[in-house]
Amino acid sequence: MCGIVGYVGHQAALPVVVEALRRMEYRGYDSSGVAVLDGAGATRVEKKEGKLANLEAALDAAGRGSFAGTTGIGHTRWATHGRPSDRNAHPHVSGEVAIVHNGIIENFAPLRHELEAAGVDLVSDTDSEVAAHLLARAMDDGPTAGDFVASCRAVLNRLEGAFTLVFSHADHPDTLVAARRSTPLVLGVGEDEMFLGSDVAAFIDHTRDAVELGQDTVVVMRADGYEITDFAGEPAEGRPFRIDWDLEAAEKGGYDFFMLKEIAEQPDAVADTLLGHFHDGRIVLDEQRISDQELRDVDKVFIVACGSAYHSGLVAKYAIEHWTRLPCEVEIASEFRYRDPVLDRSTLVVAISQSGETADTLEAVRHAKSQKARVLAVCNTNGSQIPRESDAVLYTHAGPEIGVASTKAYLAQITANYLVGLALAQARGTKYPDEVASEFRQLEKMPELIQRVVDSLEPVRAIARELADSKSVLFLGRHVGYPTALEGALKLKELAYMHAEGFPAGELKHGPIALIEDGLPVFVVMPPIEGRGVLHSKLVSNIQEIKARGARTIVIAEEGDDVVRPLSDYFIPIPTSTTLLQPLLATIPYQAFAAEVAAARGYDVDKPRNLAKSVTVE
Repeated sequence: MCGIVGYVGHQAALPVVVEALRRMEYRGYDSSGVAVLDGAGATRVEKKEGKLANLEAALDAAGRGSFAGTTGIGHTRWATHGRPSDRNAHPHVSGEVAIVHNGIIENFAPLRHELEAAGVDLVSDTDSEVAAHLLARAMDDGPTAGDFVASCRAVLNRLEGAFTLVFSHADHPDTLVAARRSTPLVLGVGEDEMFLGSDVAAFIDHTRDAVELGQDTVVVMRADGYEITDFAGEPAEGRPFRIDWDLEAAEKGGYDFFMLKEIAEQPDAVADTLLGHFHDGRIVLDEQRISDQELRDVDKVFIVACGSAYHSGLVAKYAIEHWTRLPCEVEIASEFRYRDPVLDRSTLVVAISQSGETADTLEAVRHAKSQKARVLAVCNTNGSQIPRESDAVLYTHAGPEIGVASTKAYLAQITANYLVGLALAQARGTKYPDEVASEFRQLEKMPELIQRVVDSLEPVRAIARELADSKSVLFLGRHVGYPTALEGALKLKELAYMHAEGFPAGELKHGPIALIEDGLPVFVVMPPIEGRGVLHSKLVSNIQEIKARGARTIVIAEEGDDVVRPLSDYFIPIPTSTTLLQPLLATIPYQAFAAEVAAARGYDVDKPRNLAKSVTVE
């Protein structure tokens, strides 16, 4: 995933583009760059390896006033082809052409060979550079010579893969041409100015009017308007929409890190995800192109997702099977289509993706559709690719999440997954209407309980500072506590670069207990005593086993759990809830712990190394 921006208008382009890159930097920070067209037949380019600050220093050294012009493009990179370096940074240039690119051009190897055979000197290791040289050649020779827009379309029709591209040409300083295939791009419409961004955060301080660009579309934009076509040049339409969140939502709001702000926003994220989904006594989805009868005919559910979304799917499995009595399998999306899963018209595939552009999950959706399965998307990004290709959609309403490690989007996904389970139970009649209503009322109580946890995290941060030098941390759980343990371990790996593993507590004696040594921190999330009493007593036994071997126990349990409190080296109380809903509470201390350990170790909490917010390539 990379961040792309573009501007054509009446303002000086450089400050607009740099500020947009600052908002896009969460999408990649291996390198960044800008290109500004001066309007007199020249393009000024600067690009640097590393974070945006490196680029800004280079711009200062070069003199920002020398980047005169009202048209510009920019890019912040998350490396796919070619290691992070100045020469692999974007924009890539060929003659009068400058381009920025997100995604992967899958047929770049034969295109590169063709260019090299023609005497073109490629200076980077990227797949992206071929697009710049192909456009330069198309402008100089052949049927589209001299026609900037037609030459761009000619190049696009030669490319294979998933990509977003923005093209500029020094001889056409009033025009940018952009295209998307499977990776995100949004158009911002201002007054006598136009914007491009990988998401709306790029231009939200300039305009609230945006246009969602469809699959395989090309947009030609000038200061006074835009035109959308398909790759063949036939007219196409985008979807205009009004951005309903403000610039403040993309700022830190006084917190040291975006992640801390987003942890604090989780009560609202859960409440907003629930809002409007229970009407006239029924669970309702946002978009439904699948009938209730088709939902009743479902005989098996697959959940496909990656990373934290996958863990939210593991939680969903417990709820769906409990409420609907349907078998439910949870699959890592990158493995799904390669193992030839058994799918048919009676299979429901639930695809979970914060961005709606996750490449592995998108391909899993397409495989499911090819097998005639029904697909329901759970997504945080309105109008993104996965929802568009699905039969039904339930949007989470977490708002923009800037920190790379998912927090509020994860809790919103869990909440949405519960709604999916209730919608299935409602359609299949495995729960009476009053039972569905009762479960929904339990969900409505959760934001208040989540707020209580968020307000009581300082002791967790103190524990984190004390244990920040640990070499390894283990996480244990039973039932829905197991995926919660997996998420806790993932957060610590993502942010603090520590060895961390999550296990089902019942597996402890089947191997993992060999890892227990004196002083090893072990997190345990306890189920509520009521409802899962057997599991509670078994976890008490697990705690005793690990304490006997010298481990330090950090126990997350409901406030009144006086059975486990004496066995805890560190006790983290959370409000009492039902067992199925407990992950909405128990996950939060893990988030705060990981963030505090990372900060204590001197790491960038919002931008962990080697990671990007959304993985839009396989």
